[in-house]
Amino acid sequence: MLFDFDGPLARLFAGHPAPHVARLLKDQLDEWGVMTPALRGSEDPLEVIRGFAHRDRTSELEKLLTEQEIHAASMATPTPYSDNLVRLLVARGHQVAVTTNNSPLAVARYLQGRQLAHLFGPHIHGRTHDPSLMKPHPHCLVSALESTGAYAAECLMIGDSVGDYEAARQVGVTFLGYAHRPQKETRLRAAGASHVIRSLQDLYIALRDA
Repeated sequence: MLFDFDGPLARLFAGHPAPHVARLLKDQLDEWGVMTPALRGSEDPLEVIRGFAHRDRTSELEKLLTEQEIHAASMATPTPYSDNLVRLLVARGHQVAVTTNNSPLAVARYLQGRQLAHLFGPHIHGRTHDPSLMKPHPHCLVSALESTGAYAAECLMIGDSVGDYEAARQVGVTFLGYAHRPQKETRLRAAGASHVIRSLQDLYIALRDA
């Protein structure tokens, strides 16, 4: 089972809002004198770093974002039923991995705080210093398949964005959309996602009662 992180497993920016993090990144771009009108209006830190990809100092900006995500991870809140679902999957003999556009260091910090890190082990695959490899690029999914030794056809990915769906489709991994808001479900289905759930409770109960 491959999990996107922010959304399906946790609300990463619950206590350290994403718009604030985006503003810190944009302040840095302003200081460097490289801000663009398109980036100035963004409140999504991942959009900011993606828009800055392939330029000088990308690694510096990525480092700043990683620091902010690690800080946010200490205040993140779990998605309802996510902890229970992960524990049940592992108890039933399934391997779990994270495939995310967030920093793997932030994911590790969160999982340690939830006493889940040992269930994922080394299978946390996230953003590198090259933002062009962020989803919808399938890099993190390919890395997860390699680290777990699993075949794409054996896996299911739970994600909440069109980028998640597109990355899974590119490598042949079955995709299950998680959409706790109607707008997200609309976007996922419009992109082609056939199966979307509103709550992880549905999946947890189905697995528990199987």
